[in-house]
Amino acid sequence: MALFDTDVVIVGAGPTGLLLAGDLAARGVACMIVDRELRGSKLTRAFVVHARTLEQLDARGVADELIDTGATFGTMSLFGNLELDMSLLRSRFPFLLCTPQYNTERVLENRASRLGVEVMRGVEVVGLRQDADGVDVSMRVDGTIHSRRAKFVVGADGVRSVVRDALGVPFLGRSAVDSVMLADVRLRRPPTQELALNTGAEGFCFIAPFGDGRYRIIAWDRRRQLPSSAPVTLQEVSDITRSVMGSDLGLHDVRWLTRFHSDERQVPSYRVGRAFLAGDAAHVHSPAGGQGMNTGLQDAANLGWKLAAAVQGWAPDGLLDTYHAERHPVGSMIVRLSGRLLTTALARTRRDRLARATLPVVVNRFPPAARRLREAISGLAISYSAPRGAHPLVGRRVPDVLLTGESSRLYEALRDGRFVLLAPADEPAATGSLLPARVRHATPRSARLPSMLVRPDGYVAWASTAADPATRVLGLRSALAEWCGLPPESSVTGPVGTRLSG
Repeated sequence: MALFDTDVVIVGAGPTGLLLAGDLAARGVACMIVDRELRGSKLTRAFVVHARTLEQLDARGVADELIDTGATFGTMSLFGNLELDMSLLRSRFPFLLCTPQYNTERVLENRASRLGVEVMRGVEVVGLRQDADGVDVSMRVDGTIHSRRAKFVVGADGVRSVVRDALGVPFLGRSAVDSVMLADVRLRRPPTQELALNTGAEGFCFIAPFGDGRYRIIAWDRRRQLPSSAPVTLQEVSDITRSVMGSDLGLHDVRWLTRFHSDERQVPSYRVGRAFLAGDAAHVHSPAGGQGMNTGLQDAANLGWKLAAAVQGWAPDGLLDTYHAERHPVGSMIVRLSGRLLTTALARTRRDRLARATLPVVVNRFPPAARRLREAISGLAISYSAPRGAHPLVGRRVPDVLLTGESSRLYEALRDGRFVLLAPADEPAATGSLLPARVRHATPRSARLPSMLVRPDGYVAWASTAADPATRVLGLRSALAEWCGLPPESSVTGPVGTRLSG
C-alpha cells in the first residue's frame, strides 16, 4: 500500500487555493498548501467580488466578514451611458463588493487556519510525477529538494503555473491587449459614478473605490503602446484619465503603478489523471467585468467536495471528471464575455464602435437584455448541463431559500458541507433518519417549491414535482447513486418510507 504524506497538495496560496484548502480541511481531508512567495502580497490586481461568489462565501460563513472590508455598489457603469442596476439581482447580495484581493486572501487564510491548514511559504514546486495511486511533488525549500507524496495535486498557482507546465498542458489562446496600466491612488475629486468606466478615441479608463479612501484606476492609452516591462509614470495615468474622463480627478499619493498585457487563454483539460488545474492556472481573460478571481473561487467551490469524496472513498464513478465537464464551459464563457466587453471598450474597428454605441440602447430599452447581462457578470446565470429528461432546475444555482427549523436559510444549512434535501417535512424519503449521513433534510417555508437535492456547491442535483411519492423516491434514489455514491439497489430499500442506507 502506498504511503502518503498528505491527501492533497495545493500549489498556490491565492484566493482559489485558500478556499479549496479550507473546503478540504472542513471535510476532514488532509491537505498542504504551498506557495513560492515568502509572504502574501499587499498589492492586488483583483478587487471586485460578485454576487455568486459572495453566495459561495456565505455557504462557508465568511461573506459578511469580507463585506466589512470593502465598499458595496448597487450600480455598474459600462461605456459611459450604460448603467447596470445590480440591486435588481435576485440574491442576498444584490451589489458589487469592491475590496482589495489581499482582504479576500486574509479572510480565506484565516478560515483555513481555523480548520488546521498551514500555508507553507517560500516553497517552490519544481516538478511532479504521478502514477495510478498518487502524485510525487518535488519542492525546493531553502535550496534543498524535497518530495511529498499525495493522492491528488491541484495547481492553483496562477498564469505562470508550474503545475501546468509540469503536466505539459498547453495554454491556448492569444494576447488580447497590451500596455494596460494599473494605479492605486487617492483622488481629490472622486467621480460622481460609483464605478466609473468611460471610453474615448484615446482609450479607456475604469475607476473603482477600495473603500479605504484609495481608488484603483485601470487605463489604456491607444497612443502609448509600450511593452509590459516599461515603467509607468503618474503623469501617463493622469493624461489618459483626463482625456477619457474630462478630468484627472486630482489623483495623487500613488501606492502602486504597473503595466501589464492581458491574455485570453484556457487549458484544454482541467484534469490530467490525479492532477487538477484551477483559477488562473486554467484560464485567464481580460479584466473587463472583474471576472478573474471570482471564476477561480467558483472553480474551487466545485472541486473541493468532489476531491473530498474521492479521498474518503465514496465518490461515484466519474464524479471527478465532472469538474472539467462543468467548469471548462464556464471558463470558455467567461473568456468570451470579458473579451467581448474589452473589444467593445477598445472599439478598434467600425463594427466595434457601432456595438459600443448600440449596446447601451439595447440594454437600457429592453429589461430582459439588462437582466441577462447583469446575471452573466454577477455569476448568477452560471449553470451546469443536465441529462436529457431531467427536471429543468437540475444543474442550476439554487437561491437562498428560507427554511424552517434550526437553519433559517439554505446557505446556512450548506455550511456543514453536506448535500441538502429541500422537501416538505412529511416527504417519505426524508422522514425520520432515512437519509444518509452526507445528506441533511431541510424544509422550505414555501410549499410551492419542488423537492430538490442540493449539492454542497449550491447547484441542483435532482428535482421533482411528481405527485406520486414512489416516483419521487425512485428519482431521489437515482440521484443519490449518481452524486453520493450510494448503490441504486441499496439507497432505498423496501416500500416508500423505509431506510436509506449509507
